[in-house]
Amino acid sequence: MHVNKVDHVTTIDRVAAQLGECVDFLHDVANEMDIADGVIWVYGVGDDGVLAFTDFGVENLVELFKIHKETKSHAKR
Repeated sequence: MHVNKVDHVTTIDRVAAQLGECVDFLHDVANEMDIADGVIWVYGVGDDGVLAFTDFGVENLVELFKIHKETKSHAKR
């Protein structure tokens, strides 16, 4: 039997605040991720969902974020 070991997730807004980064930029980065990378959508009463990450997902997002930042800085040169 599969046991889900995720006991919490962190919203993209909170991750953006912790990194001091723009939410829209992180959305662009997170578009490369899928559920196996630790990203999920959380839905409440309304139709709008919130992008959220497991701890593993935050780690993956940060790594992708660094790659995108490096690529962006190289493109400016």
